[in-house]
Amino acid sequence: MATSETLMMSSGVLMRRKILGAAGRYSLLAITSVAALAVLAIIFFIARDALPFFNTHNASEFFTSKAWYPSHTPPQFGAAAIFFGSFLVTLAAVVMAVPPGVMAAICLSDILPFGARQILKPFIEILAAIPSVVYGFFALAVVAPFLQGAGEWLPGNFEITSGVNALNAAVILGIMALPTIVSVSEDALQAAGRELREGSYALGATRAETLIRVVIPASISGIFSAVLLGIMRALGETMVVWMASGNAAQIPKPWFNLLQPVRTLTATIAGDMGEADQMSGSAHYHVLFAMGLSLLLFSLACNIAGEWVVTRQRRKLRGG
Repeated sequence: MATSETLMMSSGVLMRRKILGAAGRYSLLAITSVAALAVLAIIFFIARDALPFFNTHNASEFFTSKAWYPSHTPPQFGAAAIFFGSFLVTLAAVVMAVPPGVMAAICLSDILPFGARQILKPFIEILAAIPSVVYGFFALAVVAPFLQGAGEWLPGNFEITSGVNALNAAVILGIMALPTIVSVSEDALQAAGRELREGSYALGATRAETLIRVVIPASISGIFSAVLLGIMRALGETMVVWMASGNAAQIPKPWFNLLQPVRTLTATIAGDMGEADQMSGSAHYHVLFAMGLSLLLFSLACNIAGEWVVTRQRRKLRGG
């Protein structure tokens, strides 16, 4: 429907406005597409260097064997223990970070006064600005000696042979994941709105009942996204696990024993890339890209699963 303003414009002015509007829309579309194109380019280039390994070596040995001897003759590229090390450290870090992170977000959002929240939240977010190598030095200088000393009080089955182990890496990764979990969860809880809380209070619910039965269920999709981002933060970290995990390609005995050294995918890629012969296209070089491709595909699968869960939860809350 034409307005009085458009009726007063000449055809040239209207055409110019249409061209500028279309140019603006397509420019924003191009900028938005950069991220998607970057992801596709990363997948392409990693897959290009990973596929030669699967063409010349047995994939089942790569995923099921624990024999990781890339420098032997003939070399052995069994990465099962390395995959397990990544899984164990990430799982332990998430277990340590998610409960306190979500509880801290609830405290900041609905319990503490606004002034205290404005002071505490920046301090929590500062943790995300600390370089990972600083966390690594902290793990070596503080956490490792503490664990080594605490090992004297543990039974023989859980003897600590080294302070750099899976628990050391998991503790530091949990601390590194906290800012993401707290910040995103707190934003999701705030997005629930005051009206929802006041409506619950008006019906006679207490603060605890409002939080547990109203606010948290309404914010569960955002909290789940925060947990997923925390998992990705822990899974993709390189420097800390390289310095603090012990870098032993083994599966602990028992498997849940965090007090033994392990090795992760990211630490293996970072540590071995300098030794791999890139110019001759050695199998050692390509197997590192195979690890990177596996890690990337797992991250994409987690993100897709997370989007599906979030979408389903939103439909459920809307009654659809």
